[in-house]
Amino acid sequence: MNIALHDGQRDWSAAELATAKDAAQAWLQAQGTRVLATLLDNGAAFVVLDEAAAGAGLVHVPLPPFFTPAQIQHALQSAGVDTLLAPPAAAAAWPALPWQPVQVAERALRCARLPAQGLPMPRGTAKITYTSGSTGAPKGVCLRQSAMERVADGVVQALGPLGIKRHLSALPFAVLLENVAGQMAARRQGATLITVPLSELGWQGSSQFDVAIFHAAVLRHRPDSLILLPQMLRAWVGLLMQSGQRAPAGLKFVAVGGAAVGAPLIATAQALGIPAYEGYGLSEGASVQTLNLPGAQRPGSVGRALPHARLRVADDGEIEVAGSLMAGYLGDATAPPEWWPSGDLGHIDAEGYVHLRGRKKNVLISAYGRNISPEWVETALGQQAAIRQAVVYGDGEPSLWAVLWPVQAGTPDAALQAAVDAANATLPDYARITRWTRGRAAFSAETGYATANGRPQRAAILAAHADFNEPLALPL
Repeated sequence: MNIALHDGQRDWSAAELATAKDAAQAWLQAQGTRVLATLLDNGAAFVVLDEAAAGAGLVHVPLPPFFTPAQIQHALQSAGVDTLLAPPAAAAAWPALPWQPVQVAERALRCARLPAQGLPMPRGTAKITYTSGSTGAPKGVCLRQSAMERVADGVVQALGPLGIKRHLSALPFAVLLENVAGQMAARRQGATLITVPLSELGWQGSSQFDVAIFHAAVLRHRPDSLILLPQMLRAWVGLLMQSGQRAPAGLKFVAVGGAAVGAPLIATAQALGIPAYEGYGLSEGASVQTLNLPGAQRPGSVGRALPHARLRVADDGEIEVAGSLMAGYLGDATAPPEWWPSGDLGHIDAEGYVHLRGRKKNVLISAYGRNISPEWVETALGQQAAIRQAVVYGDGEPSLWAVLWPVQAGTPDAALQAAVDAANATLPDYARITRWTRGRAAFSAETGYATANGRPQRAAILAAHADFNEPLALPL
């Protein structure tokens, strides 16, 4: 049997998945569904419903497992969801909803029919993905099916020479990167999609990751490809270094994105047998836009444009993207321009490799007039083994300072200072950290120091550590 999907319990042939998809599609149409929301773990049920929604021409709203109840409520209301599907455990958290049992892809789920009174959405919307944003009300990005398919096909074309036969989904399908570049690309390529519950890959709750469980899963499932976040790669590299192991020889490609990675981490990973390659994308472009590849990589860059994408640099240094853009934002009648301003600063070198240097809106201007992207310095700090998270400040000040959260709670100050010194050695004098303080809590959604997908809440962190930030006198 040609295995199209493995869900940890059984193998699914292409014909079996097609039958399950047709049944789900017919059920959704009989329900009169227009906007479907799913609050599901990774597995065959999500894939079947995602493809059924596309086949029926419905709008699918995948709800990330890391969203707070308030964010889920916002998504349901703003998108005008009329059908919500969730497993029994998740449904129990919303007892007031009119749940009914339903089975999809041999999995028992609960269905709630909701009043649909959402915001206007652009014509042709097939999926709404919510950016985490900086508040509890994430913004809905409306995507057409054709745009997502162009991205998936671009990934398939770029990775074609590698002969990917088995892809393990290590990120939630509700994360657009895994949904499009993982799930859709693997399915369109004819590769086996390995989709097991996230807990079996080391995920615990919304932000805890057990890398030992993850490593064991990689050894057990023998994938050819993975998509990882930088912190996942950093943890995996640390495990391999500490245990004297190497990545399994059969692994062919590991895409890394979602945040800055840095050349040193990529180099260390590759030396340990992890074929890690940094890429770049954005929700407004339907996921990944650029990617480094075997035989076509440039350390420190995020790679070259994939076949579906076009990139250019505006006069102020902002990267602009075209080729697979969103239909628009939910509730906003403004059509996106042909070239979308990404908000990221950078340049494209003579060979087409894209180099990023931070977010346009986060640029600090020092008291000496230097423009500094905090992400640039934070990446250098985060590459140090002792530092898990760092946020850099210093707008209008003579020098930069940082709030640090260590990898281990008991890390001594001397080790953190050594890590700062090592990072400073890679930076020019105007971008070095002259003082730092230990964070009062981890940077997470639970503490209020990060958004739901891990981006730092800079204002909240600054306010919580304001007593450390005493103005420094300018030297005479």
